[in-house]
Order: sequence, then C-alpha cells, then structure tokens
Amino acid sequence: MVQNRKARSSKKRQIGESSTLVVVPCYDEADRLPKQEFLDYASALEDIVFLFVNDGSKDGTLALLNSAQSSHPEKVQVLDLPLNRGKAEAVRLGMQRGCEIQARYVAFWDADLATPLETIKEFQQVLDENGHIEMVFGARVALLGRYIQRKASRHYLGRIFATLASLVLDLPIYDTQCGAKMFRVTPDLNTVLSQPFRSRWIFDVELIARFVALRKKSATLPQVSPGCRISLL
Repeated sequence: MVQNRKARSSKKRQIGESSTLVVVPCYDEADRLPKQEFLDYASALEDIVFLFVNDGSKDGTLALLNSAQSSHPEKVQVLDLPLNRGKAEAVRLGMQRGCEIQARYVAFWDADLATPLETIKEFQQVLDENGHIEMVFGARVALLGRYIQRKASRHYLGRIFATLASLVLDLPIYDTQCGAKMFRVTPDLNTVLSQPFRSRWIFDVELIARFVALRKKSATLPQVSPGCRISLL
C-alpha cells in the first residue's frame, strides 16, 4: 500500500512538471459546458490537464464535472467550492493549484470557449520560445471577412478601459478582459496569488498590477506577450 502511494505521488509530480494546467471556472454550466470538446482536446495532447472549478453551482454542474473526471482521471481535475466565491476567487484558487503541483504553465480559460481550445498550443509556443516572457494574453480582434455581432458601445468602452489599464500599468496590453491567459509558473506568480483579489470583475488587471508592484521592488517589470490574436466569430 505504501508503494502505491509513492507511485501516485511520483506520477502527480511528473504530470505537474511537464504539463500546462488550464483552470476553467464554472458556475451553473450544466446545460452549457461543451464537455466533450474539452475531453477530446485534452485526450489528444499529453501535456494538457484541465482543472474545472465548480463555483458553488446550484444546478448539475458538479455532477457533470465529476463524470468527466471519472472518465478521464489523468486529464481532468475538479475543485469544488461549496459556496459561490465569484470568478476571481475561483480562478485564483485554481491557479494556486497549478503552483502547488509545480506545473510548467498555468492558464485560465472561459468555460464557453469564446477562445478556441486550439489557442492553448499557440500560447504554450510563445512561452516555450521566449524564456523571458512570463505571461501571454489573448486579444480579441476583428478579421476581414468575419461577421461580428457586437454592440458598438461595448466595444468602445472596452477599448477605453484597456487603453487606460495599459497606461496605468505601463505595459503593452491590447485586451485586458479576454478570458484566455497563460502564465509561467514561478515563485513570483505564487506570491501574487497568495491573497484574494479585491475586485471580482477586473481581477485580470489586479493580477498584472500585483506583478508590477512586486517587480518595482527589484526594479524589473514583468515581461508580457500581447499573445495570440483571437478572431471574433
């Protein structure tokens, strides 16, 4: 029995050290979560593990996630929060798990797959090929020939907010609110995740601000990649 525990512990370390843990916050997603898409994508790639965080859902989300984990235990993990804590805290706790298991990279991804799963590999490639870059952000952009149904007011408010955030942070970030971000797991990342976010809705910006504040102490700013541009369909 002791040997089995050691074997499981060793396997967990190996998975962490070579993998990307993708955190997917979920609240009442039982009728919306594209479960099979996640499973198919994870099964096709050895280095991807999904951590679904059930954020106090009141429907059958937890049962759905547990079934996914049962069918693919090496590719799917579930973190259950009995009470709703909000997306910011669900993401933070999930990313902390990535630091704990010493994953190579940790990301968070919106459950509705507004950002295609295929983009994960593009994010990984940016980090693989640029050792000085610590984080990669998706950026939603319109491409010629694509039809986009989106309120103009929402678009312009989003651009104003992103521009202000970029100026305040002094970092070249085109889209702060895109729900697809990937980070290199480092001691600094663990530090900035150590306390709950103050904001429930713009925690992405707060996360970057924590990096900036931490690095100002050492006179170095975090290196950010504008990331892969994601077309809006």
